[in-house]
Amino acid sequence: MTDEISPPPSPEARLLELERRLTEQEATHQARLVQSELKSHAVRAGMVDLDGLKLLDASKVKLTPAGEVEGADRLMTDLRRAKPWLFHAANSSTPATPPPSTPPAAKRATTMTHDEWQAARAELLRRH
Repeated sequence: MTDEISPPPSPEARLLELERRLTEQEATHQARLVQSELKSHAVRAGMVDLDGLKLLDASKVKLTPAGEVEGADRLMTDLRRAKPWLFHAANSSTPATPPPSTPPAAKRATTMTHDEWQAARAELLRRH
């Protein structure tokens, strides 16, 4: 039993294989980026279940050189119109936090006009 050692691939064959793998990786990366952007648009559009993205034709969107997805908003609008049960009220992707609850600062008597002071005094006496 003899083990034959195969000759190393030629530089041209190795280059072709590396180019093929690079092309596959770029296609996979772009598909994942498009899917991620579509998920983001779906959440902002108010999609209830992201499994609804399987109903979309992702070939209708294209990736710009800047990495943005063109046509995603239109795709979500069309899907909302065709299948409204997949959506609820739209929301923002960044939840806003309410400002801290602090009572308004009372105006000092030294900064009030005479009429403001009389109105504030009458209100204070009315409450007590």
